[in-house]
Amino acid sequence: MLTWSSILNFVKNGNPTPERRVEKSEQEWRGVLSPEVFHITRNKGTERPFSSSSCTVFTPGQYQCACCETLLFDASEKFDSGSGWPSFTQPATAEAVAYKADNTYGMQRVEIVCNVCDAHLGHVFPDGPKPSGLRYCVNALSLDKRELE
Repeated sequence: MLTWSSILNFVKNGNPTPERRVEKSEQEWRGVLSPEVFHITRNKGTERPFSSSSCTVFTPGQYQCACCETLLFDASEKFDSGSGWPSFTQPATAEAVAYKADNTYGMQRVEIVCNVCDAHLGHVFPDGPKPSGLRYCVNALSLDKRELE
């Protein structure tokens, strides 16, 4: 289980190595993503809080990257944080998500990105529920939900 100490270690010393890499030019991403998804994932945008019904959906399933279909989160780790964005306590695997220091807007935060294609997902905070204490605050448009069969 990842903890805040694990996250800070990744930020300081480097992220886990992903199983594969997906790299495309800006033009190639624009050709396969909607303008809204492109803005969030490739330009580090943020959707308005409570703009997605995904915040209140807790049915079983898996959440994959909207850009490269990498499995990022499982619905069993999803919780209602009241923040206005889908929130998770853990990624699907330690290698799924990469972490970067984000000091924009006068804040000290940890940005989360897809470790395979570098899509911006959101941020992780140390104010989540036990046992991990983590809150992965994710833009709904950066995720595609895959229902379990």
